[in-house]
Amino acid sequence: MKTLLAHGVLAWLLCWHALAGAQVSVRDDRGANVAWSASPQRIVSLLPSLTESVCALGACTRLVGTDRFSNSPASVIALPKLGGLEDAQIERIVALKPDVVLAAPSARAIDRLEGLGLKVLVLESRDHADVRRTLKTLAQLLGVPAEADKVWAAIERDLRDAALQVPSRLRGQRVYFEVDATPYAAGAASFIGQTLTKLGMANAIPSELGPFPKLNPEYVVRAQPDIVMAAQRNLADMPRRPGWAALRALQRQQTCGFDGEHYELLIRPGPRMGEAARALTDCLITLGKVTR
Repeated sequence: MKTLLAHGVLAWLLCWHALAGAQVSVRDDRGANVAWSASPQRIVSLLPSLTESVCALGACTRLVGTDRFSNSPASVIALPKLGGLEDAQIERIVALKPDVVLAAPSARAIDRLEGLGLKVLVLESRDHADVRRTLKTLAQLLGVPAEADKVWAAIERDLRDAALQVPSRLRGQRVYFEVDATPYAAGAASFIGQTLTKLGMANAIPSELGPFPKLNPEYVVRAQPDIVMAAQRNLADMPRRPGWAALRALQRQQTCGFDGEHYELLIRPGPRMGEAARALTDCLITLGKVTR
């Protein structure tokens, strides 16, 4: 009996030590391996798409602060807002005592935060494969690895459903999707471009120019896209740009102008990409009803 009891105690101690020594370790997009003794419970997110991904994976309650632009789901709006890529509020972030800070590679605060002893996980999503990988990385971090596949499956389902609604007469038409009035465009290699491809559309910006190339404005005029998509405020300004009045898509009103809420949805590479595809499809359905 004593021997059995001793063996039982020994097994319990071995199990306890194994659990105590267990670590969560993930590799971020810098190639850095970041480790914790347990899954982080206090998370600061400095990018809206990462905020949305954490919530989609069922860990919204672990967020203790976000960047100023994170506004979905509604529950994150009340969280402390900690600046953005260029002006993250270091002292306030440190005061929140996060187990991890999620950030984009372009965030200026990374070195300072790490210098102050905080763990920073750097993630970037430029295309669909990146989004899926980011979801898997976050799910591993959060200790819910199976959730990533569920979220991705929902995105793919929504993309397929949206594609079925695109008017057949528009399929294959070349889209210019403007990300910024500079102009920066969403090329065929970007997550936006890949969504358009899944909807049966072509892209006026070839993949060899990169995911989000900065263009010479004359390039767009020469390209003569069939459909122009942009934030509504930028679309309204396009005819006043030098030479852009010659764009036939603008002349024929083959355009999709998105309000702020929908435009934010479209440019965030995360769990709402299926919803973004439906927003694109809604505009294409409207265009498909126009006879010329």
